[in-house]
Amino acid sequence: MATINPYLTFNGNTEEIFNFYRSVFGGEFTDLTRFKEMYTEDDLSPGEGQKIMHVALPIGGDSILMGSDTLAMSGEATVGSNFSIAISPASVEEATRLFNGLAAGGEVTMPLDHAPWGAFFGMLTDQYGIAWMVNYENRQQ
Repeated sequence: MATINPYLTFNGNTEEIFNFYRSVFGGEFTDLTRFKEMYTEDDLSPGEGQKIMHVALPIGGDSILMGSDTLAMSGEATVGSNFSIAISPASVEEATRLFNGLAAGGEVTMPLDHAPWGAFFGMLTDQYGIAWMVNYENRQQ
């Protein structure tokens, strides 16, 4: 069964913001990955290597608050539309079914495929303007 979590996007201050959220909710980050850990300097604009590619903060039960910074090539994040719903399916088949279902009538922004961090990942905006991220990680590898 898939789980869903909020995914927030910011313009270079994700680390500051998530340190604030950690001070409010408590706990520790279960992931904090910088762009330089996944890409070479040639792939990034100057200074972007230090930006947050992904951060995850458990906030109770099975809920995880996640986020990242934008890169110059992606444009700036706009407050009010700087969020997605991150869905974590239980299998590749479920990821494919959910992705294709949500994409019907919408716009695929990143096709569902194997990502550099090892997950099966894709992004889309559904026909109602809601942004989704589908991320299946086979934890048994």
